[in-house]
Amino acid sequence: MVTRDGPRFPSSKVMTLEAAAAWRRSVRGALVFTNGVFDLLHPGHLDMLDCARREGAALLVGVNSDASVKRLKGPARPVRTSAERAIVLAGLEAVDAVVVFDEDTPFNLVKAIEPDVIVKGGDYSPDTIVGADLVTARGGRVVVMPLVDGHSTTSTIEKLRG
Repeated sequence: MVTRDGPRFPSSKVMTLEAAAAWRRSVRGALVFTNGVFDLLHPGHLDMLDCARREGAALLVGVNSDASVKRLKGPARPVRTSAERAIVLAGLEAVDAVVVFDEDTPFNLVKAIEPDVIVKGGDYSPDTIVGADLVTARGGRVVVMPLVDGHSTTSTIEKLRG
């Protein structure tokens, strides 16, 4: 992202929950939120993030912590640490802020940052998206993006294992 002061470095986009809540107050226009593991970034992730960013003025991405990923995906995951995953996401032009969260769901993050739009991939429905009720209760929107066929972190890991 380029600001009027020059480029914004990825490390400046990785924030604590408290810093993200303060940053959120400075966002002019709709704040979009999405979340996930983002273990091995693939074209499906990029498509979803680009589409999500088009839904508002800024995009905040919640990233599951390493402990959260282990609880959700098993002991062999994540492949990359949360710090690595966060900085890679922050390096993307579409992403304005990244927050790592330790819970199994982003409920507390959604509650704290109060996004105007929440976006998830097509493997979710509006009634299964954590925090969707908080967003819609404030008059916000829930958007489900179609998945890009043939792309998943699990299938990539399986290919690598042979």
